Amino acid sequence: MNASPYRLPAPVRHVLSRLPGRPGAWLFAAGLNAGLKPHLDADVRAQLLRKRLRLAVLDAGVAFDVAWNGRSFAAVTSKTEPDVVIGATLYDLGLLATRREDPDTLFFSRRLVMEGDTELGLLIKNTLDAIDR
Repeated sequence: MNASPYRLPAPVRHVLSRLPGRPGAWLFAAGLNAGLKPHLDADVRAQLLRKRLRLAVLDAGVAFDVAWNGRSFAAVTSKTEPDVVIGATLYDLGLLATRREDPDTLFFSRRLVMEGDTELGLLIKNTLDAIDR
């Protein structure tokens, strides 16, 4: 496996992994609502309905769950399994967010992980790719 060039140090992971997930999930949902929601067409909204997405920050030991409720993304607190999990290190997620790295490159170098409903994962990826910078 090709490792990320930067990983959080173990003491930082130790602290972060003990923080409650709910505030992070709220922030993740707010970010998706601000950055992604305006770009979702009716077909994508229908396919996302009640689908649960988990963003896992692998080197921080944290994960944030959100779901599309028909109007917006919302933090999810139930213990049910997500439909799709997308995970990477904090560094690699930053590269993706700033579009300095392509998700396909990270995926094929095993620095981006997608588990679960691959069709849903590809829908999310393609939706993000279609957004103009």
